[in-house]
Amino acid sequence: MTLQRTGWKNDLLLALCATLVVLAINAISGFPSLADYGSDNDSMLQLVQVRDLRAGQGWFDLHQYRMGPAGGFVMHWSRLVDAPIALIILASEAFGASTATGERAAQIIWPVLLYGLTIFVILRASQRFAGANVALPALILSTAGLFFLGIFSPGTVDHHNIQVLLTAASLCLLMEAPFWRPAALFSGLCAGLTLAIGMETAPYVASLGVCAALLFILDEKERPTASGFGMGFAITASVVLVATVRPSAWSIAQCDAFSSFQFVVAALSGFGLAAIAGLSKQSTVRTRLAWMAGLAMAVGAVTVALFPQCLAMPYADMDVRVRTYWLDGVVEAQPFFSVAVHQPKLMAARYVTPFIAILLIGAQLRNRRLRREEMLVAVLLTVAFTVSLWEVRASTFSVTFSVLPLSAWIARIRLQANIAPSWRVSTRIAATWLVSLNATWAGVAVAAQSVVQNAPSKVNSDADHAITCGRAGDFSDLASMPATTVLASSNLGSAILMFTGHRTLAGPYHRNIAGNLAMLDAFMGSPEAAHAVIEREHVGLVAICRGNSEEISLAQDAPAGLVAQLLRGDVPDWLELVGSTSGKPIQLYRIR
Repeated sequence: MTLQRTGWKNDLLLALCATLVVLAINAISGFPSLADYGSDNDSMLQLVQVRDLRAGQGWFDLHQYRMGPAGGFVMHWSRLVDAPIALIILASEAFGASTATGERAAQIIWPVLLYGLTIFVILRASQRFAGANVALPALILSTAGLFFLGIFSPGTVDHHNIQVLLTAASLCLLMEAPFWRPAALFSGLCAGLTLAIGMETAPYVASLGVCAALLFILDEKERPTASGFGMGFAITASVVLVATVRPSAWSIAQCDAFSSFQFVVAALSGFGLAAIAGLSKQSTVRTRLAWMAGLAMAVGAVTVALFPQCLAMPYADMDVRVRTYWLDGVVEAQPFFSVAVHQPKLMAARYVTPFIAILLIGAQLRNRRLRREEMLVAVLLTVAFTVSLWEVRASTFSVTFSVLPLSAWIARIRLQANIAPSWRVSTRIAATWLVSLNATWAGVAVAAQSVVQNAPSKVNSDADHAITCGRAGDFSDLASMPATTVLASSNLGSAILMFTGHRTLAGPYHRNIAGNLAMLDAFMGSPEAAHAVIEREHVGLVAICRGNSEEISLAQDAPAGLVAQLLRGDVPDWLELVGSTSGKPIQLYRIR
């Protein structure tokens, strides 16, 4: 392809147009993701964290005091996401808007802004990948692909969308490094930020760092790339430690959140990479390889010596009951085979297009050596796809990266059509467009499922119906009652905190083990055992959401338990129904 690439201003304009179109679609439909949060617990609790911060809770204090046993528990999220959301609310209030209006503005502006920036980054990266103007296919594929991922929908204010943006930006900047000297430094900065926001991006950050090192090993001219990336990564980690972790906690290692563990590894690897790039001038490939191997062994030795607990698998020490009745039902934590069996629509939308993109890169590799940009994308895409086989949440990254080879593929066939037009080439173009859209494969999966009538067999397997109480109105009765501790299923916890002034025992977070176990003991235990838990935890109300898949699952496994009895209408004498149940999704019971 010899077409000229478009400039960044044109790409920014295209991304803005796409964003405005999607925003208009959401506005015309009444912002459905704001009207009903469904199972988006993370976004609801993220807004609760922002409210707590604005109400005076300390910047370094990440406790969620209204969830779990008395005293709450410490969340593993970063204030780096709370800050911009809080600033948007403050800016809205400065213009005379109410707090509620400011929150609604933040819930729309923040994800939509990230959506547009991510499209812009993909446009830049796709043209660098293809070495040509692939703006049109990249624009359409990224707009559609990110839209159907759902993580950029209005109301989605958790950390997943900004992680996708920062990771894609780090990749794009690393691709630009030979053409713009500061790009490598900013690539390392983005890598450091995305790691600080959440540890789920660690595989991609590590891959970017390894790529920067390998580029320098193979080509001495890549010295500025390795040096810039290493410095940006290490400096960002240092700033994040000071900015988000209280000094008294600098010596405490936390494997699931940014702490001394992540700082030490990032500083050692980042500054080490920069130092090697600065010292080994006019060196051979063998010398650079030896230096990098030594750095890798040093980082590994420090990790094993100082942070051996962080080498275990995530959730390795989680209570088996919490794993069974919560983690095993979390959609984003499911492996590929579970998704393929129980959620074919999700599987088709998340796995097919990245797999096709990997095949396209493999075909290129058979014919010729991959260019620098193609190699970087191949590594990140393969890593993301591999991680997604373990947890479906990683597919948000693989779907994003897959736009680059898919848009280049479409552009090549379009160029062939321009040179030698024919009906066969036109058919190929149409087919290529169709198979490159994840919405196409999701539609195929839905059609196939309707034919075979193979409905999901697990209660918690359908992501669209995991919870039926996600509207503010569902909690209006509960919100009008004096604040107390509420016993409810874990997937109601975030909504109770967001829509009411109550606190709740259970919540879908791996650090809330004690609260979730108390809920399981109460809901799955006999009424007598449940009463003991309720007295111990000073519970004032019990909330049941009919149709909630978690409660149905608990009732199936413990038919003599409290939740099963309440779903059948058998109310113990120490509970009394509050109000009428007619037409209300949530039933409330007061402790006598």
